[in-house]
Amino acid sequence: MSANSASAAPEAEQPSTGSGARIPKVPFWAQIVAGLVLGVLLGWLARSQDVSWLVTTLDKVGSIFVQLLKLAVAPLVFFAILVSITNLRKVNNAARLATRTLLWFMITSLIAVAIGLVIGLVTNPGSGTGLTPKDGELPERTGSWIDFLTGIIPTDVITPFTELNVLQIVFMAAVAGIAALKLGDKAQPILTLSQSILELLQKALWWVIRLAPLGTVGLIGYAIATYGWDLIGKYAVFTADVYIGCLLVMFGVYPLLLATVGKVSPLQFFKGAWPAIQLAFVSRSSVGTMPVTQRVTERLGVPKEYASFAVPFGATTKMDGCAAIYPALAAIFVAQIFDVQLGIGDYVLIAFVSVIGSAATAGLTGATVMLTLTLSTLGLPLEGVGLLMAIDPILDMIRTAANVTGQALVPVLVSAREKILDHDKYNSASASPIDAFDDADRDEDRDRASAPKDAVPVTA
Repeated sequence: MSANSASAAPEAEQPSTGSGARIPKVPFWAQIVAGLVLGVLLGWLARSQDVSWLVTTLDKVGSIFVQLLKLAVAPLVFFAILVSITNLRKVNNAARLATRTLLWFMITSLIAVAIGLVIGLVTNPGSGTGLTPKDGELPERTGSWIDFLTGIIPTDVITPFTELNVLQIVFMAAVAGIAALKLGDKAQPILTLSQSILELLQKALWWVIRLAPLGTVGLIGYAIATYGWDLIGKYAVFTADVYIGCLLVMFGVYPLLLATVGKVSPLQFFKGAWPAIQLAFVSRSSVGTMPVTQRVTERLGVPKEYASFAVPFGATTKMDGCAAIYPALAAIFVAQIFDVQLGIGDYVLIAFVSVIGSAATAGLTGATVMLTLTLSTLGLPLEGVGLLMAIDPILDMIRTAANVTGQALVPVLVSAREKILDHDKYNSASASPIDAFDDADRDEDRDRASAPKDAVPVTA
């Protein structure tokens, strides 16, 4: 069964009951919207009526959902990167594909940070907020270039997993993957085991993903109950800037690149990628969304062998929302609050940090490490991070949606440019719900497993 045929099947029905009536199946996107609405209502009720038990319940529901995502992150990243690197042996001219993927990561990040800077300079988000330096406080976690450079190599193999240091996990996975490639057939038992573990983790994560509507209720409800609309009003310009910047990149820059560089339909891209984008918005986790991102990318016609490398790589390093638009706007915001003048050199530094330092962003909820890295590079007070923590959950939704959209976009662009994109699959991609294409993709995986293993061609 193809992804297209799955979408053509009746999605809105389940097996009939004993009375002959059919129970309608609520689409996943509708469950998410219902979770958003219910979360806002419960959050408003908890705050306006001072219902402490409801605030606690919302907090626990949201925290458990995020914790379930985090539980799978460390092993998922390790085995996804390891398997993705070894899968490159099935692709002709793999080094060129990897290089062009990284190049497009950098190009799109530069465009995103430029948009963030322009919006910040035009709107002056830190002016008229009523906030002062006294409102800020030092963050618990900070980032610096020394920590970034020296922190890549772990001191042992256990701590990166217990402390969820994604950058160190990526380093170990890359070393293991390259070593497996060098060993050749001797490493095949390890690769088979790694592939099985990866599929097991992805299956478990699918169960967590289906809890996203409940997690949305808790996360949104707790944010409203804790911070309220008054606090959001103080950050109205900054919040609008982040959303406008991310939306401009997602629905302005990306479609332009798809139409001009990839020469494919932008509408088809968003139809196919929509399940990953909506999940990213509510889960606030690029890594947690990674299995969905990879499946929609394959459904858009990107070869599985290449997608299995590009998507995990992007989920840990490609952060146009968290590591480009947001730090640019936040730096301008903090500089205005603390009355620090930024010059041309500072804006160049922001762009440099966004492109080079994005690997410091863990792909989980929040972008504190990347923000502190940017502020410390510019010499801005790190207390400025504390000014933005209250509003962070609201901002993180659109930031993560932008991240994941870019993570799906680049493999499509590279595949189209290298003439390995399956245009028939791309043009037939639909916005079928997660459950539907999960079943379809499993069928495709079985079909592909029984098919002859040919290398993916790449034109010279």
